[in-house]
Amino acid sequence: MSQSIDTVSRQKMSGSTLSAADTLKLWKPNPSRATWLAVIVPGMGQIYNRSYWKLPIVYGAFMGCAYAILWNGRMYDDYKEAYRDILTDTELSTDPARSYNAILPKGYTIETMGGRSQYTSTLNSRQNKYRRYRDISIAATVGVYILTIIDAYVDAQLFDFDISPDLSLNIEPQLHYEPLHEQKSAEIKLAFTF
Repeated sequence: MSQSIDTVSRQKMSGSTLSAADTLKLWKPNPSRATWLAVIVPGMGQIYNRSYWKLPIVYGAFMGCAYAILWNGRMYDDYKEAYRDILTDTELSTDPARSYNAILPKGYTIETMGGRSQYTSTLNSRQNKYRRYRDISIAATVGVYILTIIDAYVDAQLFDFDISPDLSLNIEPQLHYEPLHEQKSAEIKLAFTF
């Protein structure tokens, strides 16, 4: 690698033009710039590092989190409205437009759900469940955002890390016999080659 850089630098000094392959060998992403780009726009750090294959993963994760936030938020709002309505109504209405009747499964009534007190308790527990799921979805979105920033930094930092086949680990079992004491032993030998 150093020989190709020396050749490129000699070509620069002599005034000859560089090929596209030589300029790619010279380019190395700046980790701080990749990090700041990822902070400003999610996925921009991956674009800067030329890791285009990660973009569907990044934006797929963000879209999944956004869908989870919206769906759980909508379910939370529906159960919250039904819970409030059933608490404020002194007499239960059979009007299907009432929120606590609209949320019932098809073919069920409040009586088949265990009565007013049981149904009120069910509405409250489901409201709390969907609020918790919505909050977890928001936390997951923040986690995905932080992971994209970390990925952009690490990818830029390890851009020219050597992953050649010369780096290897060999695991070999070894058996030993000591005739003087008549002892046998076994061990595992780890050999790093680089």
